[in-house]
Amino acid sequence: MRTTVTIDPDVEMLIKKAMRERDTSFKQVLNDGLRDALAARRLRSRAPFEQLTFALGVPRVDLSKATALAAELEDQELAARLTRSKNSQPLSR
Repeated sequence: MRTTVTIDPDVEMLIKKAMRERDTSFKQVLNDGLRDALAARRLRSRAPFEQLTFALGVPRVDLSKATALAAELEDQELAARLTRSKNSQPLSR
Protein backbone atom coordinates (compact mmCIF):
# COMPACT_ATOMS: atom_id res chain seq x y z
CA MET A 1 0.00 0.00 0.00
CA ARG A 2 1.31 3.43 -0.87
CA THR A 3 0.39 6.42 1.23
CA THR A 4 1.74 9.83 2.22
CA VAL A 5 2.61 10.38 5.87
CA THR A 6 3.99 13.45 7.61
CA ILE A 7 6.75 12.40 10.00
CA ASP A 8 7.80 14.57 12.93
CA PRO A 9 11.46 15.68 12.94
CA ASP A 10 12.34 13.63 16.03
CA VAL A 11 10.85 10.48 14.48
CA GLU A 12 12.76 11.16 11.26
CA MET A 13 16.01 11.29 13.22
CA LEU A 14 15.19 7.98 14.92
CA ILE A 15 14.39 6.34 11.58
CA LYS A 16 17.61 7.61 10.01
CA LYS A 17 19.62 6.37 12.97
CA ALA A 18 18.00 2.92 12.73
CA MET A 19 18.67 2.87 8.96
CA ARG A 20 22.38 3.45 9.60
CA GLU A 21 22.60 0.95 12.47
CA ARG A 22 20.76 -1.82 10.59
CA ASP A 23 22.03 -0.90 7.16
CA THR A 24 18.52 -1.19 5.76
CA SER A 25 15.95 0.94 3.91
CA PHE A 26 13.61 3.62 5.19
CA LYS A 27 10.65 1.43 4.23
CA GLN A 28 11.96 -1.57 6.18
CA VAL A 29 12.71 0.45 9.34
CA LEU A 30 9.32 2.16 9.22
CA ASN A 31 7.43 -1.12 8.70
CA ASP A 32 9.39 -2.91 11.44
CA GLY A 33 8.84 -0.05 13.86
CA LEU A 34 5.11 0.13 13.21
CA ARG A 35 4.78 -3.65 13.43
CA ASP A 36 6.63 -3.77 16.77
CA ALA A 37 4.71 -0.85 18.27
CA LEU A 38 1.31 -2.18 17.23
CA ALA A 39 2.09 -5.69 18.46
CA ALA A 40 3.26 -4.34 21.83
CA ARG A 41 0.10 -2.26 22.20
CA ARG A 42 -2.06 -5.29 21.39
CA LEU A 43 -0.25 -7.35 24.05
CA ARG A 44 -0.64 -4.60 26.65
CA SER A 45 -4.35 -4.21 25.95
CA ARG A 46 -4.98 -7.96 26.45
CA ALA A 47 -3.55 -8.10 29.95
CA PRO A 48 -6.36 -7.32 32.40
CA PHE A 49 -5.62 -5.00 35.27
CA GLU A 50 -5.55 -6.77 38.59
CA GLN A 51 -5.60 -4.73 41.79
CA LEU A 52 -3.41 -6.09 44.57
CA THR A 53 -5.30 -6.54 47.83
CA PHE A 54 -4.14 -7.41 51.31
CA ALA A 55 -5.97 -8.78 54.33
CA LEU A 56 -5.72 -6.14 57.04
CA GLY A 57 -7.40 -8.13 59.77
CA VAL A 58 -10.22 -7.05 62.03
CA PRO A 59 -10.50 -3.26 62.53
CA ARG A 60 -9.55 -2.03 66.00
CA VAL A 61 -12.12 0.76 65.91
CA ASP A 62 -15.73 0.94 64.78
CA LEU A 63 -15.34 2.15 61.19
CA SER A 64 -19.01 3.08 60.96
CA LYS A 65 -18.03 6.24 62.87
CA ALA A 66 -14.71 6.87 61.08
CA THR A 67 -15.58 10.46 60.18
CA ALA A 68 -16.40 11.29 63.80
CA LEU A 69 -13.16 9.69 64.93
CA ALA A 70 -11.16 11.68 62.38
CA ALA A 71 -12.83 14.92 63.51
CA GLU A 72 -12.09 14.13 67.17
CA LEU A 73 -8.42 13.41 66.43
CA GLU A 74 -8.16 16.63 64.42
CA ASP A 75 -9.70 18.61 67.30
CA GLN A 76 -7.23 17.08 69.76
CA GLU A 77 -4.29 17.98 67.49
CA LEU A 78 -5.55 21.55 67.04
CA ALA A 79 -5.96 21.97 70.80
CA ALA A 80 -2.42 20.67 71.36
CA ARG A 81 -1.02 23.12 68.78
CA LEU A 82 -2.84 26.05 70.39
CA THR A 83 -1.51 25.06 73.80
CA ARG A 84 2.04 24.81 72.46
CA SER A 85 1.83 28.18 70.70
CA LYS A 86 0.48 29.91 73.84
CA ASN A 87 3.28 28.43 75.93
CA SER A 88 5.98 29.48 73.48
CA GLN A 89 4.89 33.13 73.10
CA PRO A 90 6.98 35.72 74.99
CA LEU A 91 5.32 37.54 77.87
CA SER A 92 3.84 40.88 76.86
CA ARG A 93 4.64 44.00 78.89
